[in-house]
Amino acid sequence: MITRSPGLMTLVLNRPRVLNTLNREMIRLLTRGLEEALAATDISLVLICGAGDRGFCAGGDLKELTRAVQTGEVHLADQFFREEYALDLMIHQCPKPVVVLAHGITMGGGLGLAAGADFVVATEATRMAMPETRIGFFPDVGGTGWLFTKCPPGYPEYLALTGYELLGAECVRLGLATHLVDSARLPELRQALKNYAGELPTGKPGAVAHLEQVLASFTRRDIAPNPDLDAWVAARFAGKRSLQEIMTALNQCSLELRLCEEVLRRLGERSPTALAVTLQLLRANEARPLPEIFHREALAAHFMITHPDYLEGIRARIIDKDDKPRWQPDTIEALGAGAEDF
Repeated sequence: MITRSPGLMTLVLNRPRVLNTLNREMIRLLTRGLEEALAATDISLVLICGAGDRGFCAGGDLKELTRAVQTGEVHLADQFFREEYALDLMIHQCPKPVVVLAHGITMGGGLGLAAGADFVVATEATRMAMPETRIGFFPDVGGTGWLFTKCPPGYPEYLALTGYELLGAECVRLGLATHLVDSARLPELRQALKNYAGELPTGKPGAVAHLEQVLASFTRRDIAPNPDLDAWVAARFAGKRSLQEIMTALNQCSLELRLCEEVLRRLGERSPTALAVTLQLLRANEARPLPEIFHREALAAHFMITHPDYLEGIRARIIDKDDKPRWQPDTIEALGAGAEDF
């Protein structure tokens, strides 16, 4: 859904019954809305938000993707990823300020939409994650690149491999959101953005500086640091070149933070092939240009959706919900050389 007011284009993800998951129709609608905003001389601000109370966007529409794979129409899934990544890149490169209200569940493709925005507003109810390895896929939408520009050392690998879920203030602390606002104040914030949109100075730097002042009056500052956790994550994940290197570090670590067993359990639940592809992408995409990152992820997406682990992950996690996927291979140790080559 697209609405306009003086200076403001609002793009609303309007599938609340399915947590605003992205299908091709919605991706095309958002793309068209963004193109209209860029072309309109009277629009100086783009606001992206999700309908309903439960969340901004839970990611891509897995039913649509899986149907394409199951019916042998993989080219439709490939097209979905190309169009989704093109939209994400447009947001990253948008010459006008973009604000995303990331209330509630904001995962996978939802984070892809938010990642390129100038301002990402989280609330105490926000839940952010890249959980794709759990279904035999990988964190895409540019995440294998932009996680490094946003997060402290080790967290790109930690979040991408384990699918760890960030809550509220933690989203801001780790760089995936820019501001923390009480959910009760979101309507007031939306009205303030609407009021000021028509008064923003021309040129993105000046407009962004003005918006920063608007957001400051709504922003909570009580975000506590967590240096012990940051050091733990950096020591065990930052710069590691192989899954075995990570597993060795985890098996040797102290349990003072009670994280080792939980992280090992999480990794043990996930597709070994998806984990290997994820780590390879992280190593290849760090500090690379976004178009290159999206191109490499598109190749990896085709590889993963045609790998047996994708349909098996969907079966075990989404369809049958027995949580007993039969991965091929079923352990990290059983991965052969080049298992992640795409």
